[in-house]
Amino acid sequence: MKILITGGNGALGESLIKTFPDAFAPSHKDMDVTDKESMAKVILDYKPDVVIHAAAIVGIRECEEDKDKARQTNVEGTQNIVDALKKLNNNCYLVYMSTACVFAGENEKYYTEDDEPNPKNYYSQTKKEGESVAMRYPNTVIIRTNFVPKKQWKYPKAFVDRFGTYLFADQVAKGIKEVIEKRETGIIHIVGDKRMSMYELAILAGSKDVGKMTLKEYNGPPLTVDMSLSTKRWKKYKIE
Repeated sequence: MKILITGGNGALGESLIKTFPDAFAPSHKDMDVTDKESMAKVILDYKPDVVIHAAAIVGIRECEEDKDKARQTNVEGTQNIVDALKKLNNNCYLVYMSTACVFAGENEKYYTEDDEPNPKNYYSQTKKEGESVAMRYPNTVIIRTNFVPKKQWKYPKAFVDRFGTYLFADQVAKGIKEVIEKRETGIIHIVGDKRMSMYELAILAGSKDVGKMTLKEYNGPPLTVDMSLSTKRWKKYKIE
């Protein structure tokens, strides 16, 4: 089985490469999802059986400050992949990586695959639109999840009042592998079995010296406060 991974340099991409050691994961220089012709050439030359599309601009501030770049990557980049797969015409299986942030997260609700997205910021909006683009390709699974790499927290502080059913990136990669093995299509949530704050997550990841902060201290684009997901279609994973 030939697997192509986009976004191999990201936190999830690194775990995907470890999970799929034989996969083809070109650098951004060799495979730019925003370059329609370049993307088509990679796909048509490699002829993958599976594409895991994890390339995205995920910074909420970055997306707000450069909306054109965010749209080109998160929406048009997905369209370029879909167009190339239609040209390839080998029934390649597309895995589109989405986010729990497509939901508003205001009601302490565990969102399932049946709930309607309601983005709060431009990043979330582009990921929701990316989902719609991906679903125009018939052999597609949309995976919504929320994860961090299991390493030192990259910020000095973490929110005590922002929540999610988080997992670590390596666990999400393993979950993706299980979804691929079953060739599920439609929308699937890969989630942890425990709702926790970002501060609790940072501590669990090994950042013992991370400080606490609240949303009152935050100044920036709107955030999804509660990113907790549940699932009606898949299993839950124990964060570890």
